[in-house]
Amino acid sequence: MDILTLVGLLAGTLIVILAMVADASINTFVNLPGLAIVVGGTFAVTLIKFRMASVFSAFKLAMKATFTDHLARPIELIRETATLGRIVRKEGLLGLENHETDDEFLKKAINLCVDGHPPETVEEALYQESDQTAERYEVAERVFSGIGESAPAIGMLGTLVGLVQMLKTLDDPSTIGPAMAIALLTTLYGSFIAQLIALPLAEKLKLKAEDEYRNQMLIITSIKSIMRGENPRVMTEILSSYVTPEHRTKLDEQQEA
Repeated sequence: MDILTLVGLLAGTLIVILAMVADASINTFVNLPGLAIVVGGTFAVTLIKFRMASVFSAFKLAMKATFTDHLARPIELIRETATLGRIVRKEGLLGLENHETDDEFLKKAINLCVDGHPPETVEEALYQESDQTAERYEVAERVFSGIGESAPAIGMLGTLVGLVQMLKTLDDPSTIGPAMAIALLTTLYGSFIAQLIALPLAEKLKLKAEDEYRNQMLIITSIKSIMRGENPRVMTEILSSYVTPEHRTKLDEQQEA
């Protein structure tokens, strides 16, 4: 599980709530009509901007990618692909048939190799899979960025509605303060959704997309090397560019051992 995403959301929400209740009751900040305007309006605008399937896919991908840490570390993939290289040099490509892996992209690459497809076909299939994955992340990021852009605007729209209602009651000065507070709540709701939920999730999706793309390029590079029959040590040296200098040192120590 990606604990930092959950910690960030909970900490941000808690800080805002504590600030709210510092000098007032939480009920002061609850206005169901205003919340309905912001949430309903933002959802409606999102459906106008994107297809229904894209919206639900974006939320599904966000739950999977931003709240779980399902991607393997590059150094782990390098070790695993080096093992694959050694298997192929001893037993040939069919030796990969019994290899078990948790990485779906690597599993697909292994299956393509075992099925006897030429290197060009394997490479093309893997690049297409990588492109489709990147596109899904891009759409999800755009959906949450769109929510982040729309929520404050819808909140301001709700504020204007509240101000119009307030102006109708100017003959009673005692109602101006409470009415103004209620009118401003929709702007608060919109800013909360945008700044603490939608925009951070969009940035996290972008980061996860970059991580997955890096892993997929690492796997494609390693599979091409394996199919060419390159020495696993040479292959590991080539793949070391995907990891930090500290991890490169660990790889060098393991190869020497």
